[in-house]
Amino acid sequence: MSFHLDHMTRYFFRASCVNRHHRLNHDGIALLMVLWILAILSVIALTFSYMARTETISTISFKENLEEKFLAEAGIERGIAELFYRTHYRDQQIEFEGTEAWKTDGTPYVSQLGNGFYTVSIVDDSGKVDINEASDVLLRNLFLNAGVEAGETEIIVDSILDWRDQDDLHRLNGAENGYYQSLPNPYQAKNGNFDTVEELILVRGMTYEILYGDGKKKGIFDLLTVHAETDTININSAPREVLMTIPGMTPEIADQLISIRETREISGIDAIPGVPPETLASMEPYISTDESEAFTLFTVGKKTKAKGGYAIKATVILSGIDEITYAYYKSPAF
Repeated sequence: MSFHLDHMTRYFFRASCVNRHHRLNHDGIALLMVLWILAILSVIALTFSYMARTETISTISFKENLEEKFLAEAGIERGIAELFYRTHYRDQQIEFEGTEAWKTDGTPYVSQLGNGFYTVSIVDDSGKVDINEASDVLLRNLFLNAGVEAGETEIIVDSILDWRDQDDLHRLNGAENGYYQSLPNPYQAKNGNFDTVEELILVRGMTYEILYGDGKKKGIFDLLTVHAETDTININSAPREVLMTIPGMTPEIADQLISIRETREISGIDAIPGVPPETLASMEPYISTDESEAFTLFTVGKKTKAKGGYAIKATVILSGIDEITYAYYKSPAF
């Protein structure tokens, strides 16, 4: 009987140990499952938190960008209003402080608007090189001053003249249909005026680096126009790079012109003091003080604390005394 009880005791003890072992295994699995679920929920919570933060930042950025765009557009409208004002009052004999007409030589003007501001500059296109009208002399000086090799310059200049003339005879270094039809993607020579400055990229010898710059060196795009309709340069509005394309022009004379027009408009070539008569004679056929009807406006809208800004570039043509036509509009400008 004693043997039988000992046997039963050992059996129940062994069964109890097995059951305890099974419970421990189940408890361990449950703990692991809880830990995994907590980890997954934590990842999901962090993901949602990150997404919400990203969406918030994106929304704020979009809002600020939109506000800067509206500021830049306000700058364009202000520039146009100032052009109308200039048309009416640029020749007034008496000026009061704050009533002066804005200059059209690229001078920047800043205006506050709400919690932001815009900067506007206006350039009369008569102060640029019109690629439909400019002589080979101005074109050649433009490219040489931009750092283009002499051989490449001759090819580009002759090809520009061939592109815009009416015949199919090419100049010594130029190109007509024979050249353009031999390209991998052939096309016809224009034999007519350029419609846009961008069209220059189709001309033999022209490259994106020359026209738009390469990040290290500025391109010539902003120095060119197709709207001035003149073969001369308006010395009241031309930037220094364009002034330097005029035969006989020196850096000293160019700086003198820019200095003079900071206080008053130049009335004529005789208003340039200290320039030798022979130099004036070589410059005279290429310069004027006449304004065109086309103006390029560049505006940047910025929030007060913002580092970047939204830029817009537009070319407008004044029609009459109170009408304009947009000839070019780029938003954003870069």
